[in-house]
Amino acid sequence: MRVELVARREPSRLMLYLTPLLAVSLTALVGAGVFSLLGYDGPGAAFMIFVQPITNPSLWPDLAAKAAPLVIIAVGLAIGFRANVWNIGAEGQYVVGALAGTGVALGTWGMQGAWILPLMVLAGMLAGGLYAGVPALLRTRLGVSEILTSLMLNYAAIQLLYYLMRGPWKDPEGYGFPETRQFDEARTVPKLSDWGLLTELDPGGVVHFGAPLAILLALIAWFVMARSLFGFRIRVSGAAPKAARYGGFAANRTIWMSLLLSGGLAGLAGVLHASGSVGQMVPAFPTGYGFMAIIVAFLGRLHPLGVALASIVLAITIIGGEEAQAKLGMPNAAAGVFQAMTLFFLLATDVFVKNRLRIGGRIKTGASA
Repeated sequence: MRVELVARREPSRLMLYLTPLLAVSLTALVGAGVFSLLGYDGPGAAFMIFVQPITNPSLWPDLAAKAAPLVIIAVGLAIGFRANVWNIGAEGQYVVGALAGTGVALGTWGMQGAWILPLMVLAGMLAGGLYAGVPALLRTRLGVSEILTSLMLNYAAIQLLYYLMRGPWKDPEGYGFPETRQFDEARTVPKLSDWGLLTELDPGGVVHFGAPLAILLALIAWFVMARSLFGFRIRVSGAAPKAARYGGFAANRTIWMSLLLSGGLAGLAGVLHASGSVGQMVPAFPTGYGFMAIIVAFLGRLHPLGVALASIVLAITIIGGEEAQAKLGMPNAAAGVFQAMTLFFLLATDVFVKNRLRIGGRIKTGASA
């Protein structure tokens, strides 16, 4: 018998939006079984990773703090992916943006003023955008795949971070630890609790203004993609490249716009995380947000509002993974395993939503073929 996949003419729109929920459910079930076979409390781990961060209000501030950079990075990636521009270097752009903001903070050390933090943010966005401009230049001038170049530049950014932390930017009063000075108030993103917001829910002052900014950016991106010429250019370039060229949308310009935007937003996330959540730069700053944002973008169906919801799901797995590691003795990689399984099941379910199985007769072979 011959079994083959045949593309559906019109995939079910409802199923396209339900498959992320199905993927998360399958991840919890299969993950629980796998870790049970390995000798861990699999069901307990699945509950702690996917449910406890939602039901425990004391974990909500950490949830918001970890979801914010994912939203900002994934919104930029989703826009590029819609145009078939595959930026895999958001992790490096995130690090470079944080380094640029830190450079401004250290370069203006001893100065005070409300202008310092905005300058740090601007420097982070410019650095992230310019770093993404390298793959854009190589793609448009030499035809080099942006997937490979952006991916390799991640490691260059991390090595630059290590060099600066162990050399020029090491805190002279840090007892030899490879880290920068602690940022002062003028160089730190304000916490919501400092303004009297969420004081009961966030008494520790974990959530900074990067969280509402992330929501605002997702809303702006949704409006731009749905109602602007730029959004129309992106959608057409991804769905029908020939039609885009016929309509006068230059492919190279779309590549540049997509990469500069996604890189700039990754750099913004980096500088906000460094100056808001960490309060300095340290060698452990690369936390994988740039890679996790790829999962978020696809889990959110490349839609800005879907990306915001998917960021919360991934942040839940991060917080839950930390809880499972501390309370159940789960390995440090447990959360990463669950995240990878989520992407796998999402892609797998997509295959059956966009295609259908067709079973035919016997396959003819030899002379009768």
